[in-house]
Amino acid sequence: MKQRRTIATTLARLVSGLLLGLLILLLGPDLAAATDLKVSDVVLEPCPTGDSATQPQLARPSGASCWALRGVVMNPGSKPVIDTDVFGLIVDASGEPVLPNRTRVGSIGDVPPGRSSFALRLAVPAGTPGPLGTRSVKARGFSAPVRTRAGVDDELLPLEEALGPQ
Repeated sequence: MKQRRTIATTLARLVSGLLLGLLILLLGPDLAAATDLKVSDVVLEPCPTGDSATQPQLARPSGASCWALRGVVMNPGSKPVIDTDVFGLIVDASGEPVLPNRTRVGSIGDVPPGRSSFALRLAVPAGTPGPLGTRSVKARGFSAPVRTRAGVDDELLPLEEALGPQ
């Protein structure tokens, strides 16, 4: 009798595990599905002189310079895309990557439906031969939050603050 209960308990656990696994497979991707967005009108230019990340007193050959990547992102859906990252290749005058092994160039946060302008800062090694250019710029976000968000009173680094107009 005890052996029957053990077999029944084992079977019940197995069926429960299979059902839970199937439920996760079916619903999991929809909870935070990734969405690819088109990016256009991409411009890469030095940060405005009054920008908080420019830091002219720190400009020296061993430092970094601030560049602004601006463009337009298109969300064709009817719902916002959350926690959107921008990917692309930043190249110098000779076509060599400026940020090797790094294709994620930054985050633009939430993107509402339709066309939206974006701007983000890049720290580029000082002395990089210009003009700088971009290749294969695209964006990808999610249908639900995937990161912890900064609170209203949280202090942000200059590179994390909103980039002002040109």
